[in-house]
Amino acid sequence: MQELVQRILDEGEHIGDGIVKVDSFLNHQVDPQLTWRMAKVIHDSFLAEGVRRITRVLTAEVSGIPVALQVAEQFGAQMIYARKSHSRTMTGTYYVAEAVSRTRGISSELMVDRRFLKVQDRVLIIDDFLATGATLTALARLVGESGAELCGIACVIEKPQEGGREVLTDLDAPIITLAKIRFDEDGLHVAS
Repeated sequence: MQELVQRILDEGEHIGDGIVKVDSFLNHQVDPQLTWRMAKVIHDSFLAEGVRRITRVLTAEVSGIPVALQVAEQFGAQMIYARKSHSRTMTGTYYVAEAVSRTRGISSELMVDRRFLKVQDRVLIIDDFLATGATLTALARLVGESGAELCGIACVIEKPQEGGREVLTDLDAPIITLAKIRFDEDGLHVAS
């Protein structure tokens, strides 16, 4: 997706340790029109892969929510986000999986209320980044624990050098990314 590639090149900032800051349009401030167009590309890419009849789109709070919501809307599905912390309103039973955050460097539990993910569901996992694959693997464990069918995974930005795609190969689901970034001595490189 060339528009996304250009935004990353224009506004992305490499802040060290292989982390790129894209908070002007994806992670803090959200560009609604770009988000809608990214979701449309993801939707159309899954249709081209033969992925249909999606009932749930799952993401982790917070940065994956805008794109996941738009993808869910395009499929006519419900969007669920895995919570990272308990609140007083969380009174039910939950599927729980642990993930280590690449940007925060801490471990957290991802939790989804069992009422919202059922064995008959057909699920897409959507996130903002594919780096080490830790968050996506944890989300896939939640889907597996529920007995639902994992139909695909999509991420806005992939960092191939971190090996996350290889970690996910056992999931036997199509993986779609819109932009790939890499860093070397010459700086940040982006391709679609």
